Amino acid sequence: MGRKILIVDDEAEIRNIFEQAFSQKGYVVRLSESAEEALEILKQENINVMFLDLRLPKMSGVELCKKVKKRNPMAIIYAVTGYASIYDVILCSNAGFDDYFTKPMDLEILIKAAQDAFEKIDRLKKEIKLQK
Repeated sequence: MGRKILIVDDEAEIRNIFEQAFSQKGYVVRLSESAEEALEILKQENINVMFLDLRLPKMSGVELCKKVKKRNPMAIIYAVTGYASIYDVILCSNAGFDDYFTKPMDLEILIKAAQDAFEKIDRLKKEIKLQK
């Protein structure tokens, strides 16, 4: 089974760009246009790497991050936003985001972030197995 990434953004164009970039690198990409839809996807599938837009309709990316981290502390979650401020950076850090990217972003940097995230998850899983 391929490595899954969840992209949550209310802009279809952004979701499509992410899907193309990550799919070309061999990742299985799941797309969501809302936090609520993302939570439904996560009930059905085990996904540990996510890119969340901060400004989503109804529930924000920050709220979504907190909910996901509560359920899955091992998840690696990246914030993506078009509106960068120091307040957002602090908010993201407190919510449990692993890093923060501003739009427009370099897709190669995002792909490297995903690769690093999967390597970190693999290391954590090995450590957990060794402790058992």
